[in-house]
Amino acid sequence: MGTPHPPAPVLETERLVLRPLAPADADGLHEAYGDAQAMRFWDFPASADVAETALRIARSLDATPWVHACWAIVPKGTDRCRGMVNYHSRQAWNRRLEIGYILARPLWRQGLMREALGAFVGHCFAGLGAHRIEATIEPGNVASAALALQLGFRCEGGPMRDRLLVAGKFRSLMMYGLIEDEWASRGSRG
Repeated sequence: MGTPHPPAPVLETERLVLRPLAPADADGLHEAYGDAQAMRFWDFPASADVAETALRIARSLDATPWVHACWAIVPKGTDRCRGMVNYHSRQAWNRRLEIGYILARPLWRQGLMREALGAFVGHCFAGLGAHRIEATIEPGNVASAALALQLGFRCEGGPMRDRLLVAGKFRSLMMYGLIEDEWASRGSRG
């Protein structure tokens, strides 16, 4: 891919700023990454401490942005990371990527993740040239599945049996997909 990847933009919504994740976000992100309840559907267990969260951030920042990048979710009026959205498994040649997201539990059920993902999905289509966005969601993660459906994703299949191995246990996942034209038509309906 010979050309340098453009810097990740800052995305703003009514109540949030999504900015590139930084090493200084370890304390804030640990509120989510260190919470076993918030992490119960993630592809790795909760961080034992802030140092482990910092290591996970460092690994994400070391990844090539052609394949993987993360944004901190920061409520306006603060500078504290309270969650994260990312793309990963990006295949630019297929115009496809997968998204992940997490939010600190005190901010759940306020519509903030819907707001963050709305802006982020729009960036993935318009800024990254994606045609298809995928989200793999465990069958028991009812809130995440409902959020994906609200955003226009469709459940396309599954369970994909034993797709992940987390803390020695296999987990199955459902596949959700959203196509660029479907996103655009939802936007035109308001």
